[in-house]
Amino acid sequence: MKNKDDILSPLPAPEETSRMESALRPSSLDEFVGQARLKENLKVFIQAAKNRREPLDHCLFYSPPGLGKTTLSYILAREMGVNIKVTSGPVLSKPGDLAAMLTTELAEGDILFIDEIHRLNASVEEALYPVMEDFVFFINTGQGPGATTLKLAVPRFTLVGATTRSGLLTGPLRDRFGIVFNLGFYGEDEIAQILARSARILGSRADKPALELIARRSRGTPRIANRLLKRVRDFADVRADGNITTEVTAAAMTSLEIDSEGLDNLDRRILTVMAENFGGGPVGIETLAVAVSEETDTLTDVIEPFLMQAGFLKRTTRGRVLTAKAAAHIGFKLSRQAELL
Repeated sequence: MKNKDDILSPLPAPEETSRMESALRPSSLDEFVGQARLKENLKVFIQAAKNRREPLDHCLFYSPPGLGKTTLSYILAREMGVNIKVTSGPVLSKPGDLAAMLTTELAEGDILFIDEIHRLNASVEEALYPVMEDFVFFINTGQGPGATTLKLAVPRFTLVGATTRSGLLTGPLRDRFGIVFNLGFYGEDEIAQILARSARILGSRADKPALELIARRSRGTPRIANRLLKRVRDFADVRADGNITTEVTAAAMTSLEIDSEGLDNLDRRILTVMAENFGGGPVGIETLAVAVSEETDTLTDVIEPFLMQAGFLKRTTRGRVLTAKAAAHIGFKLSRQAELL
């Protein structure tokens, strides 16, 4: 999937794996802002597992990018007092890759975090089934009539899977997760709390109204909020003696071409193309992707979730349709037929 090449992409940028980025991640459930019901339930599950001196049950987190799935996996490891091994679905290309990881890199109770778990190779996924259920790994040796199967015991561990495409998970894999949570977008108050913490860690002086302004344009996504904060900090350092004020924040947003609704050029281009080329819709996602020269996965996984959540776009059986809110935002008048869809 192609990255959305702008500051409002919820996908992680290569530079966001630095030590400073790690420092911005909360290290405990108490520090983690938002997702209140999820945190409450996780605390119960963690304490119960500790009391029984058992590994935590396998967990699956699904949501659009940037909402905290990876952060939660690290928090689980810290709360359980175990180590974590991080990998991703595309990296595990064959069962042997999985076998090496399970037998040499995991100890009793450790966490194996698989990002983009929906992209697991089918043979690797099938090899995971007995591992998740009985903590045994089957290795086939030889071919033909002389082939044998070795049964290899693996440490009792916790598998944490993360995905942005829960619909692409097979039923047998999903059913083997005992704990399944969907992370939703964050409220503006929650994003403002996250920004206040991040500003303290970055050593920046930030006015509360300025942080609230950033929060309103962060698309309900902590990763985007922290990225915007750092860019506003750049403007503040150059133009306002390091003070992040409402004035310098507003000027930064104007310079970055992020409007009052948190939309950038690509978002507005999508809405405008739907309005001018397709009369507001309905239009199929593949057709729309071609019209704006973007990949379908980028639209469905990265851009569309927020536009739908914010009330700019809706899905129908015939395709995507602009809402009245979107039409008003870009100055387009919907046809009567489009209004009824």
